[in-house]
Amino acid sequence: MHLHPLHPAAWVLDQIRGAGWHVHDLLSFTRASTLVLASRDDASPVVLKAGFGSNHVLAELDEDSRKAAYGFYWYAEMTEAERALTREDFRHEIAVARAATGAEHIVPLLEEGSTDRFDWYTMPFCSGGNFRPFFAAARDHDQAAAGLSILADVAEGLRTLHERGIVHRDVYQENILIHDGRGLITDLGAARLTDTPRGPAARGPEVHWPPEYATAYDRATPAADAFSLAVLIYRFVCADIPRHGHSRLDAAPARLRPVISAALAPTPQDRPETSELRDALCQAAAALAEPGH
Repeated sequence: MHLHPLHPAAWVLDQIRGAGWHVHDLLSFTRASTLVLASRDDASPVVLKAGFGSNHVLAELDEDSRKAAYGFYWYAEMTEAERALTREDFRHEIAVARAATGAEHIVPLLEEGSTDRFDWYTMPFCSGGNFRPFFAAARDHDQAAAGLSILADVAEGLRTLHERGIVHRDVYQENILIHDGRGLITDLGAARLTDTPRGPAARGPEVHWPPEYATAYDRATPAADAFSLAVLIYRFVCADIPRHGHSRLDAAPARLRPVISAALAPTPQDRPETSELRDALCQAAAALAEPGH
């Protein structure tokens, strides 16, 4: 693929090519990272995530190019100290992905490496995209059953992460990928290990974040992931975000209502474990799949 030479992602792609990769497509270019579909030698393409995004590139350009790139795409210049901290964060992401290796329903880390300027790792390409399109298709019977099964996979994936002492902290539709009809969790960039505080104490608000992120984001527990998954389930089965006392919960399958309501409890200790969400989702999916339903 070819980008305008002043597009900020062009510098990152040049570095990836210099490391021996053939770039097939630019998948995502964000403040802190770049995702590309890439291959090496005769191997099948994989997703390569580079810990280098729009806020990093400016310092790598010469003075004349820098001025032109500012007009091409807005992004901020980071100091050397900020870039070093961001690199530490990305290395933490790689370490957490490595710790999750072999966990069911988690997109696996395949390979990792470094250049002088940034680190990278690869993962399989999930051809089914992410969960967002299911929101528009939830009224379709077959899609509703498939969506519930995928969400059950997510609940099981979260259970295995929690078993390994990892809290995801950012469960939402774009971080749920689909491959061969199964759900997989991706993007461990916000994750923390339960034995170590990480990040600021206060974050938010975001639709899918639990209330404790306003005061204890750095110490979020597995209950935070249960809340975020419940928001995702509610959005899927109720076609709304949870608000006003979960006023649309009647639209959900009856066997899901109690566990969704419990998982949306404002107090983390009152929420069920993700294994309970998994079981309820499996039951609801099986009921929809029954003949004549």
